[in-house]
Amino acid sequence: MYKSIFPSLLVVLLLALPAVVPVLAQSESAPFEIEETGQSFWRLDDAVAEMGAKPVTINIQPGTYHDCAVFEDRDITLRADRPGSVIFDGTICEGKAAVVFRGRNAVVDGIIFQNMVVPDGNGAGIRLERGHLRVVNAVFRNSQQGILTAPDPTSAIVIDHSTFSRLGRCDGGNACAHSLYVGDYGSLTITNSRFEKGTGGHYLKSNAGRNNITDNSFDDSQGVATNYMIDLPSGSVGSITGNMFVQGKNKENHSAFIAIAAENRGHRSGGLVIADNKASLAPNVPWSTWFVADWSHEPLRIGQNALAQGIGVKQLR
Repeated sequence: MYKSIFPSLLVVLLLALPAVVPVLAQSESAPFEIEETGQSFWRLDDAVAEMGAKPVTINIQPGTYHDCAVFEDRDITLRADRPGSVIFDGTICEGKAAVVFRGRNAVVDGIIFQNMVVPDGNGAGIRLERGHLRVVNAVFRNSQQGILTAPDPTSAIVIDHSTFSRLGRCDGGNACAHSLYVGDYGSLTITNSRFEKGTGGHYLKSNAGRNNITDNSFDDSQGVATNYMIDLPSGSVGSITGNMFVQGKNKENHSAFIAIAAENRGHRSGGLVIADNKASLAPNVPWSTWFVADWSHEPLRIGQNALAQGIGVKQLR
């Protein structure tokens, strides 16, 4: 009985197989889809080549991609099918970043950028050279920088519900890299985001004329050779409110949590609000420090902040 049944089953399976394989092949779709046209592509740069002049959304299916792209004079949204399901891993365009924006408006939604390394030490998930940028539900990790921008005083950057982890460097003879480094932009707004485990430089360095940094966490407890948590080197108006700060013990510079106008006074700082924040030192930190180091000598509005023992309010420099 065994010998008579087995050949019959084998024939049935072989006959069924050709019908199954085409169905499976047809169910596969290219991962980069232009929402407005329904076209899909296997490579991100192929999708970019088919973009017209109108605003475009590229929806990306879950997966890990070794792709990069440059967006010129475009209104573009890059959106993960589900937040955290899309990873851009280690591939760099123009020796700069996984995505390079020099257009009008850019949105990045739900994408992870990791392992971005280039010889000049500035490998980033996003390089912004011109235009407005909004980043939401994104993760930047294990790279030299998360986001790096050129100057654009007429444009704004908004970052919400995003994470910057294991970023930054200050070695190798190049200028330091930072978790987030913003040039002379019109404004920077960061909300509900996390900065942690820095590997050098500052967690946030912004030359924007206005900075609004609200309801974020800066956890340096596992940082290595880090510097300030917030550095506004040219001065700034705006607000730093509702944030949580922990300074770790492995510091390149532990003199302050927040630095104002440490390099120049290119922007006015009078009226900058720093209030309703919480700051502490990680266990076994052996020094005292300052919450704010101020080189501007303008009237900052420092309100009530919950500062742990060993942290002074402000030091004039």
